Amino acid sequence: AGGGRLLDRIRKWYYNAAGFNKLGLMRDDTLHEDDDVKEALKRLPEHLYNERVFRIKRALDLSLKHQILPRDQWVKYEEDHRYLEPYLKEVIRERHEREAWNKK
Repeated sequence: AGGGRLLDRIRKWYYNAAGFNKLGLMRDDTLHEDDDVKEALKRLPEHLYNERVFRIKRALDLSLKHQILPRDQWVKYEEDHRYLEPYLKEVIRERHEREAWNKK
C-alpha cells in the first residue's frame, strides 16, 4: 500500500510539473492530433467538444500573454478525467479490426 501512495504522489508531482494544468488544460487536450485522435474528436458529444475548444483557446491566449491561471483555477490531478479515451480506444479498435480484415 505504501508503494501505491508513493507512486500516486509521483504521478501528481509529474502532472503539476508538466504545466498544462496551469493553463486550464486537461491531459486529453494535449494529445498529438494524429488520424486516430482526429476521428475520436469527431465522435465527441458537442458539449465535450465545445469545452475542449474553450480550454485550448484560453490556454493559447494565456500563453501569448505569458500568463497562467490563478492557482485556484488550475486543473487538479483528481479532477482531470480522460474524456477522449473511450472514443479513442473505439477508433483504435476499429482501425485494428479494419487492418486485420484487409490482410485476409
